Amino acid sequence: EHEDTGLLVQPLLEGQNYGAAAADGTQCSSVSVSRNNPAKRNFLVVAVLCFGNLINFIDWFIVPGILLDIQKYFRLSDGKTGLLQTVFTLCYMLAAPIFGYLGDSYNRKIILGAGIFFWSGVTLGSSFITESHYRIFVLSRGLVGIGSASYSTIAPTIIADLFEEGKRTTVLSIFYIFIPVGSGCGYMLAAGMAKSTGDWRWAFRVTPCMGGLALLLLILLVPHRIQRKTAAHRALSISGTIQSADEKPDVHRTAKTTWCQDVGSLVKNCSFVCSSLGLTAMAFVTGALGMWMPLFLHRAQVVQGIVPPCLQELCNSSNSLIFGGITIGTGILGIIAGAEASRRLRKINNKADPLICATSMFISALCLYIALMVAQTNILSTFIFIAFGELFLSVNWAVVTDILLYVVTPRRQSTAIALQILLSHLLGDAGSPYLIGVISNAIQAKNIPSLWWSFRSMQYSFVICAFVGVFGGGFFLLTSFYIEEDRKEAQR
Repeated sequence: EHEDTGLLVQPLLEGQNYGAAAADGTQCSSVSVSRNNPAKRNFLVVAVLCFGNLINFIDWFIVPGILLDIQKYFRLSDGKTGLLQTVFTLCYMLAAPIFGYLGDSYNRKIILGAGIFFWSGVTLGSSFITESHYRIFVLSRGLVGIGSASYSTIAPTIIADLFEEGKRTTVLSIFYIFIPVGSGCGYMLAAGMAKSTGDWRWAFRVTPCMGGLALLLLILLVPHRIQRKTAAHRALSISGTIQSADEKPDVHRTAKTTWCQDVGSLVKNCSFVCSSLGLTAMAFVTGALGMWMPLFLHRAQVVQGIVPPCLQELCNSSNSLIFGGITIGTGILGIIAGAEASRRLRKINNKADPLICATSMFISALCLYIALMVAQTNILSTFIFIAFGELFLSVNWAVVTDILLYVVTPRRQSTAIALQILLSHLLGDAGSPYLIGVISNAIQAKNIPSLWWSFRSMQYSFVICAFVGVFGGGFFLLTSFYIEEDRKEAQR
């Protein structure tokens, strides 16, 4: 069913577009309450979307949380191990434009619900795959990526429709806090379940239950229709003017006839392109760190004699627990700090957002480089600098999304988010886990097999992330040169 993008009702009656009628023609009581209190209704919707985002990223990072066990179970090299996350991300990014089109054309609640149901079912099924069917396990990760794409593409646009620019940054910050929280919980859940049950596969049997709860909440609390707010709609809401779709034919155009034009317009938007390239560098770094850091820390501790090599039935998962905690803490602090810095500095400098992103990327790259260099001698210093590196990376998540939402016209936002996901993953975290693994394999092949070179190969491979981070900061600096003009153009 197509969602209504036309201006068919008076702004004061907007609430009538939310919810579905009961069989007798009346609205159910819960919807009636939400209509009488739009603010409560909106925040209930955001709460459900945040819970779904939490589950989304828990599923995303279950594999890195028990990577040592999976690598040993399937008897994988570093290159084949990195392929797990690469296949997941490739499927995720290829599905994103499709869901961007669907989100601009059809009912978004139905698409979100189908995505949650699909990825939860596949995750549960993957826990029963045996060691002789590695390719099926890889395929299952790709299917989970497709389900995740439906959520990440559409959920932010619903938030954008519910809140105006002043509140939108704050609400998006809350939504994106669940990226690091979910990621960290993924590590901790995977490691905790493996340790408590003695079988790493139980980690894949928890999130499907959470997905079922999220689907139920989505059905009960999220309206069947959420009215799309175009720039013209906001202007008409202020003036109180009533116009129909026929009177404003450019407002009520289908995505089928305008999608190519939208893509062409986005490519010409310098702020969108440059900030997307900066986000790509962020994705490259976070993808590599998220996949390999617990394993790298384990190898560093083995070299220092802190822990023995993983030879027993179940590998030591303490690094996943610690790294998960660091990811949660630094993610929350970073996103809050980024949103607050954006709110304050935007008042005195219209270029504040891209400058914040550029500065944080440069500092993050430096911290990550130091963390890699001290890993062979001082593991505590490594954890500290990794924490600072993740902190400054997290500063950018909500800010980058808000940049997109105010330099792109509302009618093109789902498509813009989908294209940004495609670009950032295609050149970012789709390849970085596999690239790090392949480089590590190549270094090990040129040297005598040993625990020392197992560590060194991963250390040398990781250095590329620091340099990519510097390039990301440069792209955000370029964004600052164009952002004022592109923002005015979007407002027009």
